Order: sequence, then C-alpha cells, then structure tokens
Amino acid sequence: MNAPRHTLPTIVAAQFAGGSLWFVGNAVLGDLAHLWPTVEGAVGWLTSAVQLGFIVGTLAFAVFGLADRIPSHRLFFASAAAGAAFNAASLIAPASFPAFVATRVLTGICLAGIYPVGMKLAASWFREGLGAAIGFLVGALVLGTAFPHLLGTLQLDATTLILSASGLAVTGGLAILLTVPEGPAVRIAPRTRVAEAFSVFSEPDFRSAALGYFGHMWELYAFWAFVPFAVRLGLGPDAAAADVALGSFCIIAIGSIACAVGGQISVHRGSAAVAGVQLVGSGACALLSPLVFILNIPALTLGFLAVWGAVVVGDSPQFSAIAARSAPPDRVGTGLTLMNMIGFALTIPSIALLSALESHVPGPWLLMTLAIGPILGVLSLRRVLASDPTRPQ
Repeated sequence: MNAPRHTLPTIVAAQFAGGSLWFVGNAVLGDLAHLWPTVEGAVGWLTSAVQLGFIVGTLAFAVFGLADRIPSHRLFFASAAAGAAFNAASLIAPASFPAFVATRVLTGICLAGIYPVGMKLAASWFREGLGAAIGFLVGALVLGTAFPHLLGTLQLDATTLILSASGLAVTGGLAILLTVPEGPAVRIAPRTRVAEAFSVFSEPDFRSAALGYFGHMWELYAFWAFVPFAVRLGLGPDAAAADVALGSFCIIAIGSIACAVGGQISVHRGSAAVAGVQLVGSGACALLSPLVFILNIPALTLGFLAVWGAVVVGDSPQFSAIAARSAPPDRVGTGLTLMNMIGFALTIPSIALLSALESHVPGPWLLMTLAIGPILGVLSLRRVLASDPTRPQ
C-alpha cells in the first residue's frame, strides 16, 4: 500500500510544529533573565531540563512499550497537546526559576511522544527510501528547534513567543490525528517486559547505528545550546541581540537543508555512508574551531559555524533510518525510543561540561571538547558501513 501524497508533508509540518517547543526556554532567556538575578548558567539549566524530561519520557515509553502499543497518530496528538499545555504553563509563575525549569522538564517528557513517534509514523509508510523520508522529518524538527530564535529577532515578548510555540504544536498534533493514520509497515505489539524492550540492541546493525548516534548526540545539543555564545564570540561583545538571534537561527536552521539533502543522497548511496561523512565533517569542525575563532574574522567565523550547523545534524536522520530498518517490525517504535533516550541522556553531561568549562577555558577553545563524540561515533559505524540495510541492492 502506497502512502497518500499528503502523508510525508503533513508529518514534516507537524514535526516542525512540535519541535518549536524544544528551545523556547533558551529563546526567551534574554527577556526573562532579569527575573533570576541569582541564577548562574541558566542556558545550561534550561536546555538540560528539556533533555532530562525527554529522557524520562522516552524511558517510560520504552518500559511500557507505548510507541508500539498505541497508534502513532493518536500518541503524537496527545503528546503535542500536553507539551503545548506545559509550555504555556511556564507563564504562570515566570519569576520562579525552579517552576520555570519544572515546566521545561514536563515539556521535554511530552516531546518523547513527538520526535521518535513521528519517525515511527514515517517508517510505517516509507520502508523504501526511508532515509530520504526521515531526512525531511528531522529537517523539520531542526527548523522547529531554530524557530524560536527567529521569533526572537522580531523582539516579541516572552508571553507571545511561548504561546506561539504552543499554538503551533497543537496545530501540528491535530493535523496528524485527523489526516495521517499509522501505515502498514509496522505492527502493533503486545505488552513487553523491560528486558525484551532492550533486546533490540542484540541486532548488530541496530547496535552499530545506535552507537554512532550516541557519538553524534554528544556533540549536537551542546553545539545548539552554545550557538548564541559562538555567534557572539564571532561578532564581538557589542553585537546586537537581534543579530545574535538571527545568526543563531540561520546556523541551526541550515541543518534542515543538510538533513533533506543527505536523505536524497542516501537513496542512492545508503544511509551509513551519508552519516559517516557528516560525522567526520562535524568532528573536524570541532577540532578546527579554536583556529577559526582565534583568527577573529567575523565573516569567516559565521561561514564556518554555518558549515558546522549543517554537518552536525545532517547525519541524525540516517542513524534513525538504519535503526528503523534493523529493528524487528514490532519493535521499531521501542527501538527508536530507546536509542533516543540514551542519546539524549548523553547530551546532559556534554552540556554540563561546556557550562562548567565556560568560566575556566578561553572562549575560542571551548567547543573543541565536542569532538569526542564524532570520533567515537565514526569508530562505531564500521560494521554498518559494510552491511548497511538501507543501501540499494
């Protein structure tokens, strides 16, 4: 059964809408920071709060097998609606930093039913060309992640920005619920035990893709969280807030193009080759970053960050495509959810490390620590490069 023509565009649009919830806290930080004068490292706290929530959510989804027991379109809508509500709830007591962080954690829990569930929904319709489909899907998530920074250039107040993101998420959830049922390429699974859920890692190709993904995740969200820092470093301390916001949006958003282009290439070359090239590229950017910042040429720095913004995320959909093709049909949702859970767990120490080093390491050298992930990820990909299940026969 072929997917209706509206299927992929609808999932892509909904993933963009849901992804806009991710970095809302970071985008309104400048507007709300005066309410938290005693808080240090707020950017790390807010980013890690969403990551922590996402980890808790994905763990719960995996333990109870929700991603494989509940039809994806219903789970996606429920998660988007709840995430929108918790995101809006951050306005109830914005002066309380603990309360604000708590709403970010709850929003992160709901995102566990948007990101991996959206990929599972795509996998249910697109078995062939899955790398291309997930490329568009993750590209939409990247664009949604960057979107709050774009809204920041409009100098909107925090209330308008937060409610706009919530409205987008609900709209995307409704579009999925009403127009994109689950496809025929996956099966609804019975309730599974925790040990059975984790048994998906016994599949060699799945395990290889997952390990590569973990190296990628060490770098990705820490880079995104510190993009405004890098842009400010490149433009100078007197850079206008709107210029920093616009630069941050462009550097993150360009990754959506890399995801889509990489997906198209994967149709002919396979997902593992595309992921490997982009992982090598992002690792090289991390290692070269001190030299670029020390040269202190704004145009060069921004161009370099744009390249890094492309390759740092362009491999992500290809890891997911390999994992989806390698997992048993009745554990695709659980496998993707577990892979996401562990990957996002790795983002917390990565972001915490950068936050801790920020006041002790000269700015130009800070982001070099991100190279650890891509190096380990490339080493982990060796098996699946040879046996890539997505490579055309």
